[in-house]
Amino acid sequence: MFTVASIIDTANETLTSFGVDWPMFIAQAINFTLVALAIWFFAFKKILSTIKEREKQIADSLKNADKIKLELAETEKKQKETLDEASIQAKKTALIAKDQAKSFIESQKEEARKEAESIIAKAKEAMELERQNVLKDAREEIASLVIMTTTKVLSRDLSDDEKKRFTESAIASTSS
Repeated sequence: MFTVASIIDTANETLTSFGVDWPMFIAQAINFTLVALAIWFFAFKKILSTIKEREKQIADSLKNADKIKLELAETEKKQKETLDEASIQAKKTALIAKDQAKSFIESQKEEARKEAESIIAKAKEAMELERQNVLKDAREEIASLVIMTTTKVLSRDLSDDEKKRFTESAIASTSS
């Protein structure tokens, strides 16, 4: 007990030597506690609630940012798929157009070939007709020359019957 009493006496002497006034110290402690409670209830609660709201907003904003990043990635993926599809479709269209152009060219070639064959056939027919006409004219000329020569050789005019017979004979000999 003696030690406790001596510690209290030493504490009192130390506090007195430093100028501690107990009633003033207790009053300041009460004032500090009241101000701390007033600040706690009126300022810190609002500040803490505001900080919590801000933290919640920041968390929501981060979630929305992540959501927007995912949507952006999805949109970019869809855009790439759309571009790939458009590219494939364009290639298909180009191939179809190329095939159609080839078939058109082939049909035009075939049509030109047929037309050329038709022109050649008509030319052959025309040549054959011309040849027939030339041969016919030549036969008639030969027949008239035969008749004229025969008339001069025989020194007399031939009858129509004889002329006909000589003409037929001359035409038959030139045909073969």
